[in-house]
Order: sequence, then C-alpha cells, then structure tokens
Amino acid sequence: MYEGRFQPPHLGHIHAIKSALSQSDELIIVIGSAQYSHTFENPFTAGERIEMLRLALIEEGINLSKILLIPVPDIGEHSIWVSKVKSFCPRFDVVYTNNPLVRRLFEDEGYPVKQLELYRRDFEMGTRIR
Repeated sequence: MYEGRFQPPHLGHIHAIKSALSQSDELIIVIGSAQYSHTFENPFTAGERIEMLRLALIEEGINLSKILLIPVPDIGEHSIWVSKVKSFCPRFDVVYTNNPLVRRLFEDEGYPVKQLELYRRDFEMGTRIR
C-alpha cells in the first residue's frame, strides 16, 4: 500500500509507484484527504486526482491491472487513521512510505514499512508544483 494526497500527482509519485511495483505484484494506492478540494493545499477533487494518476500511470506504461486506486477521507485523528485506511482497502501486507508519521502509525499496528527512494525531491513535490 502506498498513500499520498496526490495534489497533484507528479514524477516523484510515479517513481515511488514504480519502485513499489518492482517489489510487489500488486499495489493499493490510497488517495488521502479524499474529501478536500478547491483550496490551495488541496486544489483537486479525489476524482480528478484519480484520473490524473491513472493517465500518468498509463503514459508511463504501468499495467493498471496491478493497481487499485482507493480514495480515503481524512479523519483528523492519528490514533484511528490506520483503522480507517484498512476499512477502505482490501488486505495488504506492506506499506511503502517516506512519511515519518505514516511509518510510525503503520509500524505501531504491526505492518512492515519500506522506504522508497526519493526522486528529485527538491523539484518533485506537490507544494512546489501547486
């Protein structure tokens, strides 16, 4: 499972997804903060983010049959966030993230967490792109 807001999807996300797929047969991609849109920090709807991500993955030649895109709303409470993600997703065995909070929350629930190589982090980040 790989989680992000994808506001918007960018090459760093695509690089991370490719890396995760090189280690797994299938990948659940959680579109986080799914209920937020039309703000500077979250300009796109969950549907728009899913469509942009699908098109970017197709353009990169990634087989969409290996990908499951799932929007998950933010709940604003870290202590139950993992349970919320699990309730929206089919079973998964590993979490891919570079986010220290996401790492800790899933490790606390017993999930193995793998860090992904960052791709051009100085340029490929949503804040800078927005």
